Amino acid sequence: MIKIYHKTIKDKELNTLDNFKVGSWIYAEDPSEEELESLSKDFALDFGLLKDAIDPYEVPRLEIDNNKCYVFTRAPHQPEKRVSTAPFLTAIGENFVITVSKEPLSFFKKFIESQLPFATTQKTKFFLQIFSEITSAYNHQLTNISRNVRGVGVQLENIGNKEIVQFITFESILNDFLAALIPANAVLNNLLSGSSAGKTLELYEEDKELIEDLFLGNNQLIELCKANLKTITNIREACATIMTNNLNRVIKLLTALTIIITVPTTIINFYSMNVALPFARSPLAFWFIITVTLAIASVLLGIFIKKKWL
Repeated sequence: MIKIYHKTIKDKELNTLDNFKVGSWIYAEDPSEEELESLSKDFALDFGLLKDAIDPYEVPRLEIDNNKCYVFTRAPHQPEKRVSTAPFLTAIGENFVITVSKEPLSFFKKFIESQLPFATTQKTKFFLQIFSEITSAYNHQLTNISRNVRGVGVQLENIGNKEIVQFITFESILNDFLAALIPANAVLNNLLSGSSAGKTLELYEEDKELIEDLFLGNNQLIELCKANLKTITNIREACATIMTNNLNRVIKLLTALTIIITVPTTIINFYSMNVALPFARSPLAFWFIITVTLAIASVLLGIFIKKKWL
């Protein structure tokens, strides 16, 4: 699906066009190969780079080709319950901005429904606004993860298999976020460094300040990801320690009970043999054996309690 949008500073609503107009935003969602070929031909874009945008394993990076800037990044995506990241491309030319994504990314809805003040004619600022919305989406997801991690971490002794599986899921999500945020910061740093990418985008002082804010914001997100990963690791190690301690206590209890029961059982087994034994013919033999075994068991129990083995 390909749509052409146009909006100037004076326009209140985003306009949908049938044909391209200078300063337009070309929005491509889950495009076919024929649509990508059409974009490549109409706007003199590299077809291979456009195709990379729908590769689910594409990593964030920046490419300059034929005086056009291609910025690959990944944005939080939650098609069902599991949060992941989805790749998309922003291609910036002399008089257009093209976004290509395989998945319907939720933050684009804010632009399409004109919930944000923006203009497609200001292509660099528009691109930075898109980047800012991605940062906000990451921040929202990380805040939810932090809240859930802290909520589970308060009740360490009640953590079960469900919570452990949830922690593993969080770790996977956070590592996915880090794999997207760290290269994205490299892209922002490249733009700030005054390289060919920065010159292609024609950055103004206001744009540079916004990039610096995005760079700092991304750094904070990276640190938040690492902090959450460390918290999860600490909680999992604490859980492992608690579970090991509980297991040791159970094993110690069972071992002590086994010893207490084994000695009386051995004495009773002696008197079950068909041989002559002391007091075997005494009418009080049964009570004698019971008394001795209970006495031995009581002594062993007292020793184990005194030694704090029980």
